[in-house]
Amino acid sequence: MESPPHATASASADEMPSIWKEQHAQDAPRGFVPPMGPGEVAAVESLLGYEFGDKALVEEALTHGSFYYPYRPGVTYERLEYLGDAVLTCVVSRAVFLTYGQLQPGPLTRLRAANVDKEKLARVAVVHGLHHFLRHKAPNLDGQITDFIEELSMYPIHSNGLLDPPKVLCDVVESLIGAIYCDSNFNQEIVWQVFQKLADPLISLETLGKHPVSELFEFCQKTHRGVKIVKDEWDKNLTVEVLIDGEMVGRATYAQKKEIAQNRAAKAALDKLKETLGQSQTEPMSGEVSEQFNKMDLAGSF
Repeated sequence: MESPPHATASASADEMPSIWKEQHAQDAPRGFVPPMGPGEVAAVESLLGYEFGDKALVEEALTHGSFYYPYRPGVTYERLEYLGDAVLTCVVSRAVFLTYGQLQPGPLTRLRAANVDKEKLARVAVVHGLHHFLRHKAPNLDGQITDFIEELSMYPIHSNGLLDPPKVLCDVVESLIGAIYCDSNFNQEIVWQVFQKLADPLISLETLGKHPVSELFEFCQKTHRGVKIVKDEWDKNLTVEVLIDGEMVGRATYAQKKEIAQNRAAKAALDKLKETLGQSQTEPMSGEVSEQFNKMDLAGSF
């Protein structure tokens, strides 16, 4: 297939300089907000494998609301993020629908969600080094991104709800996709070609994991065990416990988000139960198919 308009050969993050200076304006005259330099724009285009006709879209897609503080407000990535979120949902929905012709809506929805959720898109951002070009002044964001990158090594494909990536990483991928959609005159085929390269390997039915809470309840139902998830709504640390037949077998604490604490507690309980029964901690999904969900165009061919 011929390359679409503006498409270029994709470059890996390793070919880029290891550190790109963030464009903070602490030393600039009051009210001055620096633009992105042409070298940075070109580097982003190389990472995306797409050459923009309107270079200003790159700057807009990478500008967080905190970047302008304490000076005048300006254009941020929020509108492009909104658009990118919508178009990604559309192109990935179509891809899974055409790839798995006999799959029912439930599994189709799970496949789509796994490929466009916050964690998957955050992985895309850090794998390709897109976060180095983010224009922001959020004081804790760099540390949060570093922590997330360190945690990724424990989950090569997806954590299934055990990690809590910084939302801005997901946002910036969506905003860049929105920028490409605008720049390509709203061409979904170009969006899909760019995204499937960035997101490679896409999560397929073979690699789609189970949500820890769902797997826990399924496991206990099959083994005739009673399960109860207990959380103290008044506990500021958000500690969650999993009781199996009245006995506590899993506990987790995560103050930032109760869903993460609940997922981690469920995973801890599952691991303990499977260890007790001498089973593998990973089980194959039923209904696996042989198609590889990684090289598909919108016509449905691989």
